[in-house]
Amino acid sequence: MHGIDITIIVKTQTGTDALNRPVYTDSQETVSNVLVGQPSTEEIANTLSIYGKKATYTLAIPKGDTHTWEDTEVILPEPFAGKYRTIGFPTAGIEENIPLSWNKKVLIERYGDPWQTPVSN
Repeated sequence: MHGIDITIIVKTQTGTDALNRPVYTDSQETVSNVLVGQPSTEEIANTLSIYGKKATYTLAIPKGDTHTWEDTEVILPEPFAGKYRTIGFPTAGIEENIPLSWNKKVLIERYGDPWQTPVSN
């Protein structure tokens, strides 16, 4: 089993503005071997209840990844093509105790055009 390459938008603080608020620049980085799946009915209901957002997909993040996944934009290739944003915090397990290549899971919602729906298989 092997995942796909996705693009993550990484925000880096580059200074502060006149009101002493942080100023960020965006850069894109590729994360390889990410699995994309459907969230469970319970996960969809929980994200609606807690965050007011509807989970569209679940991402399984490979072991060893050090990116920040809270409130992060991601871009998925075909057949999921589009821009998404993570919901809440990723759940993670102990790498050594989990078989296969993935140890984190994060939910994402469609981001951008609210009328555009993702293509499903």
